[in-house]
Amino acid sequence: MSKSLIILFLAVGLTVGFFANSFAQVENGKAAPNFTLKDSNGNEVSLSQYQGKFVVLEWLNYDCPFVKKHYGSGNMQSLQKTYTGKGVIWLSIASSAPGTEGYYEAADINRLNAEKKASPTAILLDPAGTVGKLYGAQTTPHMYIIDPQGVLVYQGAIDDIRSTNPDDIAKSRNYVSSALDEAMAGKPVSIPSTKSYGCSVKYQE
Repeated sequence: MSKSLIILFLAVGLTVGFFANSFAQVENGKAAPNFTLKDSNGNEVSLSQYQGKFVVLEWLNYDCPFVKKHYGSGNMQSLQKTYTGKGVIWLSIASSAPGTEGYYEAADINRLNAEKKASPTAILLDPAGTVGKLYGAQTTPHMYIIDPQGVLVYQGAIDDIRSTNPDDIAKSRNYVSSALDEAMAGKPVSIPSTKSYGCSVKYQE
């Protein structure tokens, strides 16, 4: 990492997470823990209600430069649209605590979601950080894929270029699409776990 990039991160108060798999609280090849959260429309959503479907969990903080990379370029929206169109459930989870970066009330999250033309199945609100900590989510974004049997088949980074530069997206390998394509074709996921990168999840202290 260049000196100028390090200075940039410090200048914007950014905590960058390049976290090892040892931080993970959930194990690939085992049942993903069930949870229930309210979505941004006030409805209760449980992971268990999507048994029989592929589910993507995406940890979200709209103020994080790494998240802005993927939403500002339309990359995340394209993934959401492509895979929800194939029957995948896409749950964006906001675990920022009140008063921290990325925390928004439900109405504001819905407004931002509409402005960005995002199309997850639902945005789930986790201000206490309960589900984030249950899964060991360390960064935004931090991605998880659960198969129709409820088994975790991927966790980690969205892609293999750890930057905030949208120009890097076209050059990167997207781990999420690769894992989904393999799993949906009945193949083993060739890269089931990677190190996540991004801003640290702003958990309640």
